[in-house]
Amino acid sequence: MMVDRIPQQLEHLNELTQLSDVDCFNNLRMNRDTFNHFCYLLRHSGGLVDGRYVSVGEQVAIFLSVLSHHSKVRVMKFCFKRSSHTVHQHFHNVLPVVLNLHGSLLASPTPVDEECTHPIWKHFKGCLGALDDTLIDVTVPGIDKSRYRTRKWTIAVNVLAACDRSMRFVYMLTGWEGSAVDARVLQDVVCRNCCIPNINLYD
Repeated sequence: MMVDRIPQQLEHLNELTQLSDVDCFNNLRMNRDTFNHFCYLLRHSGGLVDGRYVSVGEQVAIFLSVLSHHSKVRVMKFCFKRSSHTVHQHFHNVLPVVLNLHGSLLASPTPVDEECTHPIWKHFKGCLGALDDTLIDVTVPGIDKSRYRTRKWTIAVNVLAACDRSMRFVYMLTGWEGSAVDARVLQDVVCRNCCIPNINLYD
């Protein structure tokens, strides 16, 4: 019965988000203070609300667990003592809220100035930060698999991200097939202008 699982559900959430920064970071990729601030932001700025049986905190924990470990719904179902439908539903409740808050979550980069004395960045005057791409495994219809197959024979999408000197994300581009070469993805970023001033650059 559902009522019998409630103590287990609360205990698991408490272990994830309340007991230890180490456990919270290992499972959700952020410490307890950051997790609580993130939940506050999603609730008060993004409009995320408690469900009938699932709090905002648990919804966000499910969302972060899936993203952090590329976990399947059936795995999260076991961990959170929830049904597959509940895990799927609340993941997709949180996702659009996070996407709508990209303006608050992404930093605004500032170029390295001439007076910079940092031992590394002082050599990159005018640089905004660094960018790189990675491959993230996905599931696609059989007819599309050839386009998403990487050189390592996995099915993935190519994701490019840029961060500033403090390792804060400032830009992300997703959607390119895993078979796309890095130069093609970078060209797409340049064509989109990526909000990069002409006088600045990423390393």
